Amino acid sequence: MSDSLFHAQTAEEAPGDDAKLAVSVVICAYTEQRWEQTRAAIESVFNQIPRPVQVLLVVDHNAGLAARARREFSRVTVLDNGGPPGLCGARNTGLRAATEPITAFLDDDAEARTGWLASLVQPYSRPDVDVVATGGSVRPWWQGHRPRWLPPTFDWVVGCSYLGLPESVGRVRNPIGANMSLRTRLALDVGGFNASVGQRGGNLQRCDETELAIRLTASRPKSVVLYVPAATVDHHVGRERLKFSYFLRRCWHEGLSKAAVVRLAGASAGLEQERRHVAVVIPATLLRDLRCGATGDSAAFMRMTVAIGGLAVVTAGYLTGRTRYPVRSSHGHDLAG
Repeated sequence: MSDSLFHAQTAEEAPGDDAKLAVSVVICAYTEQRWEQTRAAIESVFNQIPRPVQVLLVVDHNAGLAARARREFSRVTVLDNGGPPGLCGARNTGLRAATEPITAFLDDDAEARTGWLASLVQPYSRPDVDVVATGGSVRPWWQGHRPRWLPPTFDWVVGCSYLGLPESVGRVRNPIGANMSLRTRLALDVGGFNASVGQRGGNLQRCDETELAIRLTASRPKSVVLYVPAATVDHHVGRERLKFSYFLRRCWHEGLSKAAVVRLAGASAGLEQERRHVAVVIPATLLRDLRCGATGDSAAFMRMTVAIGGLAVVTAGYLTGRTRYPVRSSHGHDLAG
């Protein structure tokens, strides 16, 4: 396939060379099994108006995928992960190669909607607030139907925006890694992504963007991370993520990941968002599902059971992780990659 796939815009729609955002976009990939999804992700970036100045595809220790990408994506800079295997090493490789003041990250199995990039970076120009990072909404693209048993408060399990996030532009502790941007120089200055809390291969450990976002705001008093719902991407949710066994494993690893974040950043910052979610958001949805169940919605009782079970598994994972990751000094970190 040729690079012609990036010419979907008409001559009237395509921005000129002077109509570009001062942004580097990084997409990290690790497997040829996602080739079509990766190709669609790249295409969605080139369809942004204005376009980014730079598009980087970082391949995580897969020579065959890197060679194919270099052959077929001539307008994309293809890099090999220069760090240890895993998402953090790939993200740090992209961050170091970025030439622009803002670096945006898009997952290789996500597609950006029209206006994504412009919306994602617009908050950096606000004079009233010091924005160090932004995150956009991640909408699930189901293979089939949404599981009736999955509570919307747990959509983070499939890597998507969940009930409890702001409905308009608002402050959050951290963005969702599938759709985020940050100040390039500042992210490098604070040490980049921490591989000790990041994903490696097919494991389910996450939270490297959480831990980095905490360090970003800690480095600049009164700075914020903003959630921008209008900056939307569609995230493919594979069938393997629709299984209840995956839900339980993901919840367990989320608990372990949060324990690792608390070790590095302290409990106050590391659990700030989770406390509100557990104390306010989940009880409200349980009450709503109870009402729905009383009026004949049988799936509501399934969602209630799953929510309670998921919360219990996350808690168990967290308590187990605390024994592995005893709390150290606040904002301490050992980077790899």
